[in-house]
Amino acid sequence: MFKKLFHKPSPQPLSYDRENLRPVLRCSICTGEQVAGFQDIHSGKFEEIQLIRNEDELQDFLNRYGITQIDKIY
Repeated sequence: MFKKLFHKPSPQPLSYDRENLRPVLRCSICTGEQVAGFQDIHSGKFEEIQLIRNEDELQDFLNRYGITQIDKIY
């Protein structure tokens, strides 16, 4: 009974403009910091979404947006 009452529905993947944006992981060569976000394929502008500190946070980002593959940029 309580399981149905307090059950949290599984979240739907968030959407992004797949025609104009590509998911990327921007990595710092000096510090190793990684930031997940989206890069405009026309202008190259990067929009930061989430700081990635470990593999779990990266998987959370990928699952949240329904992404199966992500490129690294430096």
